[in-house]
Formats: sequence, C-alpha cells, structure tokens
Amino acid sequence: MSSPSTLLPFQPATMSTAQLAAVSFLARYSGHTHDLYAYQLRQWFAWCEGNGLDPLAGVQRAHVELYIRGLGERGLMDSTVVTMMHGVRGFFRFAHVDGLIGSDPAVYARLPKVHRDESRTQGLDRLELIRFLQVAQTITVHHGALAYLLGINALRASEAAAVRIEDYADTLRGHRVLHLVGKGNKPATMPITVPVLRVLEACRGQRTSGPLVLRPVSGQPIDRRDAYRMVARIAKGAGIPRHISPHSLRHAAITNALDAGVPLRDAQILARHADPRTTEHYDRARGNLDRHGVHFLTAYVAGV
Repeated sequence: MSSPSTLLPFQPATMSTAQLAAVSFLARYSGHTHDLYAYQLRQWFAWCEGNGLDPLAGVQRAHVELYIRGLGERGLMDSTVVTMMHGVRGFFRFAHVDGLIGSDPAVYARLPKVHRDESRTQGLDRLELIRFLQVAQTITVHHGALAYLLGINALRASEAAAVRIEDYADTLRGHRVLHLVGKGNKPATMPITVPVLRVLEACRGQRTSGPLVLRPVSGQPIDRRDAYRMVARIAKGAGIPRHISPHSLRHAAITNALDAGVPLRDAQILARHADPRTTEHYDRARGNLDRHGVHFLTAYVAGV
C-alpha cells in the first residue's frame, strides 16, 4: 500500500505505480497550485489507505463517489468539496492518458452542484476602493504599493509579492509597463498608470533592484501571508468592517472596471483570465443593484 506520507518526497527505487502517477501529475505544476494538489492527493491516499484500497489500481467510480460523500460529511462546503477534487481528478485523468490505468474512474463521478452566479467574495465598491487606496498610503509606502498593485492592476497576492524593481523599468509604446509571471507560469505585460507608478516609486526609494514591497519593520521581502496581513490592516484603517483579502482587491479591480464601462474583453485582459467565462462570472457576481434590469423594465412599463 502506498503511504501518503511518502508521496513527496519519495524514493525512486521503491516508488509504487500510484506514487509514480502522482509525482508525474504534480510535476506539471509549481508554487501554490503544486502545494494545493499535493495536499489533495495526500488526503486521497490517506483515505484509500484507511479503506484498504490502492490509490490508483482497481479504483472504481463508486469508490470516488464514496470519497466525495466523505468530504461532505466532514462538514466541507460544496464548493470546497469540488475544489478538493481538482487534484484527484487530474491525477486519474493523466494516469489514464499515460496508460497506467485502463479507464478514468473520476471522470463521471458526481460532484455537488455549486451555483457560481453569486460570488462569496466581498469586493469593494468604488468609494471603498478609493478609501482603501488612500489609507494604505498613510500606513507605509509598502502598504501603498501593495494596495495599488492589487486594487488597480488586479494582481494576485503571490504576484504582487514577487514584483521586483526591475520588472517595471521598461517603457513600451510610450507606456511604462510591468512584466510579471502569472498563474500557470504565464508571462504578462501590463501598463503602469501615473498614480500607480507614483506609489511604486515612493516604495522603491533609492533602491535600484530587488524585491519592491518589503516588510516595513524587517525590510525583508513580503510573501503571500504578509500580503494578507497588510491588506487586513489597511481594511481596518479604512473602516471596512467585513473580511477583506488580497483577492477582494483583485475582485474590486475587475468589478469596478466593468462598472466603469470597460468592455468585457478588455476586463478579461486586465484580469488575465484564459477563459472569458471566468470574467463573465465577475460580471454577474458584482451585485450592481444600480444597473439592474428591473430599473429599466419598471421605467418602461410605467411609461417614464
């Protein structure tokens, strides 16, 4: 039986077929995605070990659905159950592609229905975003730079933490630009507007190279966890009572762009979404009551 504790790291000489499939699958990913999928596979391996199953050979769709049911019985939300299955489903999909199993037992396994038209992410409206950006600059220059990278350029927490001074030194077609490597190791180039450049330069100070946003006390580069803590501090200072995360700022950048009249295609480019349906989800989920169709219909019926 393959132990989940030996999934990573592994000993090549004693690696089982299931471990080989897991390592081969995880090698396609890096960073947070790699860590997330590795955790999900460790959970699957542990469940199989507890039920006397090999994690790969002989697994049937019924086994996968029992595992899915078990995740729900642990109290996980339906959306979390679906997320927990991403790594497991990918594991079986590529094992099938690689010829390690004759069929994919997870491909038709039933998952909970998740309604995605309404987002649980609490973004910021226009006035809240303005206040957030203003307050951030009063805390430290590093908080200000992080806030603008998240709230204007819609960077993810890990992307903002990875920005280096050299990354925004170039000018392209008259625009100062930021070069970054985003989700899935996809390179991207985006313009830096004057207000953003101003706060980035304030954060840079006299430095000419190295990580841009630093921990204000130690001067060490920030990581994703630091970004979460800094955003929470800014939100508290801005008087925003609900939980605000770095993704809330990215959400705010995208939804406020849509509310400002940015075409969906251009909003997709801003968000760097590979699939326009992902951006459409933000469009549906922003909860813009001021522009809801009922207002236009009411006025039409009333003859206004």
